[in-house]
Amino acid sequence: MLMPMTKLASLTIASLAAAFVAQAAGPDESPAVKTLTDLAYKSGDKLTSYEQERCKLDLYLPEGKKGFPTLVWFHGGGLTAGAKNNKETVAVVRAYAASGVAVASVNYRLSPKATYPAYVEDAAAAFAWVHSHIAAQGGDPSRLFVGGHSAGGYLTLMIGLDPRYLRAHGLELSAIAGLIPVSGQTMTHYTVRKERDIGRFTITADEAAPVFHVRKETPPMLVLYADNDMAARAEENAYFVAVMKGVGNPSVAGLLVRDRTHGSIAGHMAEAGDPARQAVLEFIAAPAKFLAKQPKATAAP
Repeated sequence: MLMPMTKLASLTIASLAAAFVAQAAGPDESPAVKTLTDLAYKSGDKLTSYEQERCKLDLYLPEGKKGFPTLVWFHGGGLTAGAKNNKETVAVVRAYAASGVAVASVNYRLSPKATYPAYVEDAAAAFAWVHSHIAAQGGDPSRLFVGGHSAGGYLTLMIGLDPRYLRAHGLELSAIAGLIPVSGQTMTHYTVRKERDIGRFTITADEAAPVFHVRKETPPMLVLYADNDMAARAEENAYFVAVMKGVGNPSVAGLLVRDRTHGSIAGHMAEAGDPARQAVLEFIAAPAKFLAKQPKATAAP
Protein backbone atom coordinates (compact mmCIF):
# COMPACT_ATOMS: atom_id res chain seq x y z
CA MET A 1 0.00 0.00 0.00
CA LEU A 2 1.36 3.39 -1.02
CA MET A 3 0.97 6.41 1.20
CA PRO A 4 -0.44 9.54 -0.50
CA MET A 5 0.76 12.86 0.80
CA THR A 6 -2.49 13.83 2.54
CA LYS A 7 -2.84 16.96 4.63
CA LEU A 8 -2.67 14.90 7.83
CA ALA A 9 0.49 13.11 6.72
CA SER A 10 1.98 16.42 5.69
CA LEU A 11 1.38 17.89 9.12
CA THR A 12 3.13 14.96 10.79
CA ILE A 13 6.06 15.15 8.39
CA ALA A 14 6.24 18.92 8.77
CA SER A 15 6.56 18.71 12.53
CA LEU A 16 9.29 16.09 12.39
CA ALA A 17 11.14 17.89 9.63
CA ALA A 18 10.97 21.14 11.57
CA ALA A 19 12.48 19.40 14.56
CA PHE A 20 15.32 18.09 12.38
CA VAL A 21 16.00 21.56 10.96
CA ALA A 22 16.04 23.05 14.45
CA GLN A 23 18.44 20.36 15.64
CA ALA A 24 20.73 20.90 12.64
CA ALA A 25 20.63 24.69 12.53
CA GLY A 26 19.90 25.78 16.07
CA PRO A 27 16.76 27.52 17.37
CA ASP A 28 17.34 30.94 15.83
CA GLU A 29 18.30 30.62 12.18
CA SER A 30 19.29 28.27 9.38
CA PRO A 31 23.03 27.88 8.80
CA ALA A 32 24.81 29.87 6.16
CA VAL A 33 25.70 27.83 3.10
CA LYS A 34 29.30 27.45 1.94
CA THR A 35 29.71 26.49 -1.71
CA LEU A 36 32.67 24.77 -3.37
CA THR A 37 32.27 24.52 -7.14
CA ASP A 38 33.62 22.43 -10.00
CA LEU A 39 35.39 19.80 -7.92
CA ALA A 40 36.70 17.01 -10.14
CA TYR A 41 35.57 13.61 -8.84
CA LYS A 42 37.60 11.63 -11.39
CA SER A 43 41.29 12.00 -12.07
CA GLY A 44 44.10 10.43 -14.06
CA ASP A 45 45.82 10.85 -17.39
CA LYS A 46 43.43 8.42 -19.12
CA LEU A 47 40.38 10.65 -18.79
CA THR A 48 38.87 11.88 -22.02
CA SER A 49 38.35 15.60 -22.52
CA TYR A 50 34.62 15.02 -22.13
CA GLU A 51 35.14 13.33 -18.76
CA GLN A 52 37.31 16.23 -17.65
CA GLU A 53 34.54 18.61 -18.68
CA ARG A 54 31.54 16.80 -17.17
CA CYS A 55 32.83 14.80 -14.19
CA LYS A 56 32.64 17.61 -11.65
CA LEU A 57 30.45 18.38 -8.67
CA ASP A 58 29.52 21.32 -6.46
CA LEU A 59 29.42 21.03 -2.66
CA TYR A 60 26.83 22.96 -0.66
CA LEU A 61 27.80 22.83 3.00
CA PRO A 62 25.98 24.03 6.14
CA GLU A 63 28.65 26.41 7.39
CA GLY A 64 29.85 26.05 10.96
CA LYS A 65 28.31 22.60 11.44
CA LYS A 66 29.93 19.21 12.06
CA GLY A 67 28.73 15.64 11.63
CA PHE A 68 26.03 16.61 9.15
CA PRO A 69 24.44 14.20 6.66
CA THR A 70 25.13 14.62 2.95
CA LEU A 71 22.88 14.10 -0.06
CA VAL A 72 24.63 13.20 -3.33
CA TRP A 73 22.22 14.64 -5.90
CA PHE A 74 21.94 13.88 -9.64
CA HIS A 75 20.08 16.30 -11.93
CA GLY A 76 17.46 15.23 -14.44
CA GLY A 77 17.38 15.63 -18.21
CA GLY A 78 16.71 12.23 -19.73
CA LEU A 79 20.44 11.30 -19.62
CA THR A 80 20.85 13.66 -22.60
CA ALA A 81 20.69 17.13 -20.98
CA GLY A 82 20.78 18.99 -17.68
CA ALA A 83 23.47 20.40 -15.41
CA LYS A 84 24.30 20.82 -11.76
CA ASN A 85 24.15 24.60 -12.06
CA ASN A 86 20.75 25.05 -13.66
CA LYS A 87 18.50 27.44 -11.76
CA GLU A 88 16.03 24.86 -10.42
CA THR A 89 18.70 22.42 -9.26
CA VAL A 90 20.65 25.15 -7.46
CA ALA A 91 17.51 26.34 -5.66
CA VAL A 92 16.68 22.83 -4.46
CA VAL A 93 20.16 21.87 -3.25
CA ARG A 94 20.76 25.22 -1.54
CA ALA A 95 17.47 24.78 0.32
CA TYR A 96 18.59 21.40 1.65
CA ALA A 97 21.98 22.79 2.68
CA ALA A 98 20.25 25.63 4.51
CA SER A 99 18.29 22.95 6.41
CA GLY A 100 21.50 21.33 7.65
CA VAL A 101 21.95 18.68 4.95
CA ALA A 102 25.06 19.08 2.80
CA VAL A 103 24.55 18.42 -0.90
CA ALA A 104 26.97 17.26 -3.56
CA SER A 105 25.35 18.31 -6.84
CA VAL A 106 26.81 16.21 -9.63
CA ASN A 107 27.36 16.54 -13.37
CA TYR A 108 27.82 13.33 -15.34
CA ARG A 109 28.43 12.41 -18.95
CA LEU A 110 25.42 12.54 -21.27
CA SER A 111 24.18 10.57 -24.26
CA PRO A 112 24.97 10.48 -27.14
CA LYS A 113 28.54 11.56 -26.36
CA ALA A 114 28.57 8.81 -23.75
CA THR A 115 26.51 5.65 -23.68
CA TYR A 116 25.39 3.18 -21.03
CA PRO A 117 26.93 2.41 -18.58
CA ALA A 118 29.18 5.50 -18.64
CA TYR A 119 26.76 7.80 -16.81
CA VAL A 120 26.04 5.14 -14.17
CA GLU A 121 29.79 4.69 -13.66
CA ASP A 122 30.12 8.47 -13.26
CA ALA A 123 27.41 8.46 -10.60
CA ALA A 124 29.24 5.76 -8.64
CA ALA A 125 32.54 7.61 -8.97
CA ALA A 126 30.94 10.80 -7.63
CA PHE A 127 29.53 8.94 -4.63
CA ALA A 128 32.92 7.35 -3.92
CA TRP A 129 34.63 10.76 -4.09
CA VAL A 130 32.18 12.24 -1.59
CA HIS A 131 32.60 9.20 0.66
CA SER A 132 36.35 9.84 0.73
CA HIS A 133 36.26 13.63 1.07
CA ILE A 134 33.20 14.72 3.04
CA ALA A 135 34.78 14.17 6.47
CA ALA A 136 37.37 16.84 5.65
CA GLN A 137 34.48 19.28 5.24
CA GLY A 138 32.87 18.29 8.55
CA GLY A 139 30.39 15.75 7.21
CA ASP A 140 29.69 12.26 8.52
CA PRO A 141 30.65 9.68 5.85
CA SER A 142 28.33 7.14 7.46
CA ARG A 143 25.36 9.41 6.64
CA LEU A 144 25.64 9.61 2.85
CA PHE A 145 22.33 9.61 0.99
CA VAL A 146 21.86 9.42 -2.77
CA GLY A 147 19.02 11.10 -4.65
CA GLY A 148 18.05 12.71 -7.89
CA HIS A 149 15.17 13.74 -10.11
CA SER A 150 14.03 11.88 -13.24
CA ALA A 151 17.23 10.64 -14.93
CA GLY A 152 18.93 11.42 -11.63
CA GLY A 153 16.46 9.12 -9.91
CA TYR A 154 17.36 6.38 -12.37
CA LEU A 155 21.07 6.83 -11.59
CA THR A 156 20.27 6.81 -7.87
CA LEU A 157 18.57 3.44 -8.13
CA MET A 158 21.20 1.91 -10.42
CA ILE A 159 24.15 2.60 -8.10
CA GLY A 160 22.04 1.78 -5.06
CA LEU A 161 20.81 -1.60 -6.30
CA ASP A 162 23.50 -3.01 -8.61
CA PRO A 163 26.57 -3.55 -6.39
CA ARG A 164 29.01 -3.73 -9.29
CA TYR A 165 29.28 0.04 -9.63
CA LEU A 166 30.31 0.85 -6.07
CA ARG A 167 32.48 -2.25 -5.81
CA ALA A 168 34.62 -0.79 -8.60
CA HIS A 169 35.58 1.80 -5.94
CA GLY A 170 36.00 -0.64 -3.07
CA LEU A 171 32.59 0.14 -1.56
CA GLU A 172 29.51 -1.93 -0.80
CA LEU A 173 25.89 -0.84 -0.99
CA SER A 174 25.93 -0.54 2.79
CA ALA A 175 27.98 2.66 2.33
CA ILE A 176 24.71 4.32 1.26
CA ALA A 177 22.58 5.50 4.18
CA GLY A 178 19.51 5.87 2.00
CA LEU A 179 18.19 6.23 -1.55
CA ILE A 180 15.83 9.06 -2.58
CA PRO A 181 14.80 8.72 -6.25
CA VAL A 182 12.27 11.33 -7.40
CA SER A 183 10.15 10.33 -10.42
CA GLY A 184 12.96 8.12 -11.70
CA GLN A 185 12.65 5.48 -14.39
CA THR A 186 12.70 1.98 -12.91
CA MET A 187 12.64 0.05 -16.18
CA THR A 188 15.54 0.21 -18.62
CA HIS A 189 15.84 3.94 -19.27
CA TYR A 190 14.38 5.06 -22.59
CA THR A 191 17.69 6.68 -23.54
CA VAL A 192 19.48 3.37 -22.99
CA ARG A 193 16.83 1.73 -25.17
CA LYS A 194 17.39 4.34 -27.86
CA GLU A 195 21.14 3.65 -27.77
CA ARG A 196 20.27 -0.01 -28.39
CA ASP A 197 17.76 0.75 -31.18
CA ILE A 198 14.86 -0.34 -28.99
CA GLY A 199 11.67 1.70 -29.23
CA ARG A 200 11.01 4.30 -26.53
CA PHE A 201 7.74 2.59 -25.56
CA THR A 202 9.02 -0.96 -25.83
CA ILE A 203 9.09 -1.88 -22.16
CA THR A 204 12.42 -3.47 -21.26
CA ALA A 205 13.80 -4.66 -17.95
CA ASP A 206 17.33 -6.00 -18.29
CA GLU A 207 20.54 -5.37 -16.33
CA ALA A 208 20.18 -1.65 -17.10
CA ALA A 209 16.85 -1.51 -15.23
CA PRO A 210 16.62 -0.82 -11.50
CA VAL A 211 13.68 -3.24 -11.23
CA PHE A 212 15.95 -6.01 -12.58
CA HIS A 213 18.01 -5.70 -9.38
CA VAL A 214 15.14 -5.92 -6.90
CA ARG A 215 16.20 -7.79 -3.78
CA LYS A 216 15.21 -8.25 -0.16
CA GLU A 217 18.15 -6.35 1.32
CA THR A 218 18.93 -2.86 0.06
CA PRO A 219 19.77 0.54 1.52
CA PRO A 220 16.70 2.25 3.00
CA MET A 221 14.68 3.81 0.21
CA LEU A 222 12.18 6.66 -0.17
CA VAL A 223 10.62 6.59 -3.65
CA LEU A 224 8.74 9.78 -4.57
CA TYR A 225 6.61 10.40 -7.65
CA ALA A 226 3.84 12.76 -8.75
CA ASP A 227 0.13 12.16 -9.21
CA ASN A 228 0.35 14.05 -12.54
CA ASP A 229 3.71 12.58 -13.55
CA MET A 230 4.72 11.91 -17.16
CA ALA A 231 3.05 9.04 -19.03
CA ALA A 232 3.19 5.80 -17.01
CA ARG A 233 5.91 7.13 -14.67
CA ALA A 234 3.74 7.06 -11.52
CA GLU A 235 2.57 3.55 -12.37
CA GLU A 236 6.15 2.46 -13.04
CA ASN A 237 7.29 3.70 -9.63
CA ALA A 238 4.28 2.17 -7.89
CA TYR A 239 5.07 -1.16 -9.56
CA PHE A 240 8.70 -0.93 -8.46
CA VAL A 241 7.71 -0.30 -4.84
CA ALA A 242 5.18 -3.15 -4.98
CA VAL A 243 7.77 -5.58 -6.32
CA MET A 244 10.28 -4.54 -3.65
CA LYS A 245 7.69 -5.15 -0.96
CA GLY A 246 6.64 -8.36 -2.67
CA VAL A 247 10.08 -9.90 -2.21
CA GLY A 248 9.96 -8.99 1.47
CA ASN A 249 12.09 -5.84 1.42
CA PRO A 250 11.31 -3.95 4.65
CA SER A 251 13.31 -0.86 3.74
CA VAL A 252 11.26 0.84 1.03
CA ALA A 253 8.53 3.46 1.18
CA GLY A 254 6.64 4.86 -1.80
CA LEU A 255 5.15 8.35 -1.56
CA LEU A 256 2.71 9.72 -4.12
CA VAL A 257 2.92 13.53 -4.01
CA ARG A 258 -0.37 15.24 -4.79
CA ASP A 259 -0.87 18.18 -7.17
CA ARG A 260 2.53 17.80 -8.80
CA THR A 261 3.78 17.12 -12.33
CA HIS A 262 6.97 15.39 -13.41
CA GLY A 263 8.81 18.69 -13.37
CA SER A 264 7.16 20.48 -10.47
CA ILE A 265 7.73 17.67 -7.97
CA ALA A 266 11.40 18.63 -8.02
CA GLY A 267 11.00 22.39 -8.40
CA HIS A 268 8.74 22.70 -5.35
CA MET A 269 11.30 20.92 -3.18
CA ALA A 270 13.04 24.29 -2.76
CA GLU A 271 10.01 25.53 -0.79
CA ALA A 272 9.97 25.20 2.99
CA GLY A 273 6.40 23.88 3.19
CA ASP A 274 6.64 21.39 0.35
CA PRO A 275 5.50 17.90 1.47
CA ALA A 276 8.10 16.06 -0.63
CA ARG A 277 10.91 18.18 0.83
CA GLN A 278 9.57 17.59 4.33
CA ALA A 279 9.43 13.84 3.74
CA VAL A 280 13.02 13.84 2.50
CA LEU A 281 14.22 15.73 5.58
CA GLU A 282 12.41 13.32 7.88
CA PHE A 283 13.86 10.33 6.03
CA ILE A 284 17.40 11.73 6.18
CA ALA A 285 17.04 12.53 9.87
CA ALA A 286 16.05 8.96 10.80
CA PRO A 287 15.50 6.43 7.97
CA ALA A 288 14.53 3.57 10.28
CA LYS A 289 12.01 5.71 12.17
CA PHE A 290 10.50 6.94 8.92
CA LEU A 291 10.18 3.44 7.48
CA ALA A 292 8.73 2.06 10.71
CA LYS A 293 5.64 4.19 10.10
CA GLN A 294 5.05 2.70 6.65
CA PRO A 295 2.93 -0.39 5.82
CA LYS A 296 4.92 -3.56 6.42
CA ALA A 297 6.34 -5.51 3.48
CA THR A 298 4.62 -8.80 2.69
CA ALA A 299 6.73 -11.50 1.11
CA ALA A 300 5.43 -13.12 -2.06
CA PRO A 301 4.27 -16.76 -1.63
